[in-house]
Amino acid sequence: MNPTAKIQHKGQVTIPTRLRNQAGLSKGDLVEFSLQRGKIVITPKIVIDRSQFPNADDEYTPAQRKIIDAHLAEGLADIKAGRTYGPFASHAEFIASLHKEAGKLGGKKTKRSGR
Repeated sequence: MNPTAKIQHKGQVTIPTRLRNQAGLSKGDLVEFSLQRGKIVITPKIVIDRSQFPNADDEYTPAQRKIIDAHLAEGLADIKAGRTYGPFASHAEFIASLHKEAGKLGGKKTKRSGR
């Protein structure tokens, strides 16, 4: 049987201990409320205290940024030199171009990034 709770003053509801434990909720945790198909859904939310991270305002470290910038520069140089494909009028035209370029490799193995 599902536990029930009474709505208190100012709309407060106590989430039963067993459900809080199962959901991994503790005092001070944040939750989000939504209405889905006539039911109130409570979803735990994770908040990251960015002040605990040295690069809280930077998305990448300087070393990562250097690598990214180098790849961007290489891509822009390719575009300027005309080393591009397309534009394509349809997806079929795009696929045909991919097959054509794959055929030029003649069974050569290509470098693939680790996934």
